[in-house]
Amino acid sequence: MFREVTVSKVDGVTESGDRQGFAPLADRGRRGLWVLGALRALRVLRDDLWTARRDPLPVFVWLRWLPHGLVCLAAFGVALGGVAQLGDNGGLNPGAAFAIGFAPAGAVLLALRRPVAAWWLSMAAAVVCAVAVRAHLGQIPGVVFSWPWTAAGIIGHLLVLLLLALRVRARVAVEALALTALLTWALEGGWGGADYQPTGVAAVVLSAVVTVLGIALHGRRQARDELVEQTSLTAEERARRTLLEERSRIARELHDVVAHHMSVISIQAQVAPHLVERPSPELVENLTGIRRNALEALTELRRVLGVLRSEHPEDPEGPYGLGAPGTGAAPDAPQPTLARLGTLIENTRAAGLDVSAEVRGAVRQYTPGVELSAYRIVQEALSNALRHAPGSRVRVEVVHGPDGLQLEIANSRPRRKVPPSPGAGHGLLGMRERAAMLGGRVTAAATAQGGFTVTAFLPGDSTPPGTPSDSPTDDPPAAPSLPSPPPPTSTPGEKTP
Repeated sequence: MFREVTVSKVDGVTESGDRQGFAPLADRGRRGLWVLGALRALRVLRDDLWTARRDPLPVFVWLRWLPHGLVCLAAFGVALGGVAQLGDNGGLNPGAAFAIGFAPAGAVLLALRRPVAAWWLSMAAAVVCAVAVRAHLGQIPGVVFSWPWTAAGIIGHLLVLLLLALRVRARVAVEALALTALLTWALEGGWGGADYQPTGVAAVVLSAVVTVLGIALHGRRQARDELVEQTSLTAEERARRTLLEERSRIARELHDVVAHHMSVISIQAQVAPHLVERPSPELVENLTGIRRNALEALTELRRVLGVLRSEHPEDPEGPYGLGAPGTGAAPDAPQPTLARLGTLIENTRAAGLDVSAEVRGAVRQYTPGVELSAYRIVQEALSNALRHAPGSRVRVEVVHGPDGLQLEIANSRPRRKVPPSPGAGHGLLGMRERAAMLGGRVTAAATAQGGFTVTAFLPGDSTPPGTPSDSPTDDPPAAPSLPSPPPPTSTPGEKTP
């Protein structure tokens, strides 16, 4: 019995303690959270609205300075209307009417540079105007004054809110609208006056409409700017990717050339001991080392070449251990040289382009890199003429000079309508990359007659000594076989060159 009573008393004390001790603590906790939330909101308002930073209205692309001029004209109208209304119907003396009437106009002009500071000025002008006019409400017979916002004050504040919403975040514009509504309620609903025409509801509704409009226009401009920036980044990324692809193609071709020379070195090192009657062990050992190093280098080159040629290098089942057959690996074909320019020109003629070719100067031998680059430059120039100048006449000129190889590919004005080309227009990029790699240069420009000319110079001083061309017993290199142009056909009224 004693135990049950004790438990009952303890339970009762516990329940009473909960009601009497913990309830005030919970109330104080809730009040503390409310105070913290209010302080956080005030801090946000201070960061957003307590500033006078400069944020000028940008110049529009098509309208240029016309919006600025219209805003200045509207500010002038607000000033005249405000001064007249306060002086005639507000009961203020001319000096006070002039000062208070020009404040909203000054806020409109300030909004062109500092919109947040202009909003504060407009709010302060509204408060001063309401306080100054309130003492004269109902004192002028037959006049019912609009209060707390005058007509000029509403127009000026709407312009300020619009210019503010066009240049700040949406949150800041909504905060300014909320404080405007709060001030209007405090003046009209909390303070009030005698015998006036209320304008608070109209001012708040119009302010909300203008703020929403400004936020929408600001969001649209931001979206357009982001689209322009993304388009620019996409174009830069496309150009960079095209450059990398062209460099990769050049690397593949040069690796083929280097692999060929390494194979020659390996074979010569293997055959050299058999050309001597009794080669010394040192000679045999050195030649064996040369051949072994050449084979190792050739193996590494083939691996790198396989990666460059393969479209899917991560596939372990293909050629070079990099992909299945037919999945993107380039065929092992000999790289073209100047000797194949004739075939290239014949194929271009078969495609419907009138091409003439001319070779000048003493034909000499160049390094494989120069020969390959020269062929690719002419090939790209002819392809551009086919795409962008259908029906034109193309002249290919190859000049062998003492310093190097000069190329010129010129086409006339297109005679047919140019179809839209799906290419990205980066053909000249590859030409310049090839020429710059060899220390040369490429220039491309439109002609006065409506055609286009590509000129390239590739230095020829990189020919290594000891090549067959340096030996007097070897035959000179064969000149590139360029086919003679077909007899030109002329149409009535057209001169044949």
